[in-house]
Amino acid sequence: MTDFPADHLQDEAEAPVTVRRVQRKTAPIVPAQNIAGRALVLVIAIMTFLSCLTFGAVTLVRDTASVWENQISREATIQIKPADGLDMEAALAQASQIASEFPGVKGTKIIDRDATARLLEPWLGSGLNIDELPVPRLIIVTIDEASPPDFAAMRAAITPKIPTAALDDHRTWVDRLVAMAHTTVTIGIAVLALMLSATVLTVVFATRGAMAGNGHIIEVLHFVGAEARFIAREFRWHFLVTGMKGAAAGGALAIVVFIVFSWWSSRNMATPEADQATALFGNFAIGSAGYFGVGLMVLVIGALTAATSHATVVAYLSDIDVRQPDAG
Repeated sequence: MTDFPADHLQDEAEAPVTVRRVQRKTAPIVPAQNIAGRALVLVIAIMTFLSCLTFGAVTLVRDTASVWENQISREATIQIKPADGLDMEAALAQASQIASEFPGVKGTKIIDRDATARLLEPWLGSGLNIDELPVPRLIIVTIDEASPPDFAAMRAAITPKIPTAALDDHRTWVDRLVAMAHTTVTIGIAVLALMLSATVLTVVFATRGAMAGNGHIIEVLHFVGAEARFIAREFRWHFLVTGMKGAAAGGALAIVVFIVFSWWSSRNMATPEADQATALFGNFAIGSAGYFGVGLMVLVIGALTAATSHATVVAYLSDIDVRQPDAG
């Protein structure tokens, strides 16, 4: 048996024992990926998609109504109905001459027989002889938008000389279009507000669910001195990333839908369906302002998600402080 010196044993006894500690990776307060988080991303994507569609539709209708209003406000129409003993061509020339003499009229244009037949072709077919039918004839009066003519005086000058003539300044149509555009914008804003409210409520429930699942950790951190700002910042960052993911996906899908509709409208420009849709809604192009609005909508929903989660966490921690004295 080998004997060791006493001093050697003493040195070994006094030598410090080195314990290697494994540095663990800090886990986030809020789980990065779970079923609830993925569901929230999907819900936010759907709400953002619907919000962007609503915003795009409102923009589309507003722009189209503005185009209609500008086109109608630049023109007036004189309609002359046929009657026994009426020389239609002479009546058209006379009415055109009277209208062109008024200040504020840039010019007049008589719609000839061929153009009138083309206007009626979708309903009465081709090869129409308008002389055999009591078809009214039209005169387009181009007016100066800055200083429009006195339509009442023009109507009073034309009607006595041509009793079957009627002047339409389209003022009724303009008023209806403006009212329709305002109503559409109001409804769209209301729908948009409802969707954003639903998004806020969804984020509130998701935040409370995440806090309920990690409530014991949050309470321990809060009681040992962790600042409410730190805890709220963790939740705010988590839900900001979640909200931006969902909002970006929904906004990108909405942009794809607008591009597809615009492409379809341009490819089917000559078909009757496309002509009717274009007459009502334009070419389904929302323009740069519409796409900017979609991007702004994505940022707003992402920021709204983060702000909502922050407010919910702060309210939760304040409730803990209120309940703490009772617990003691």
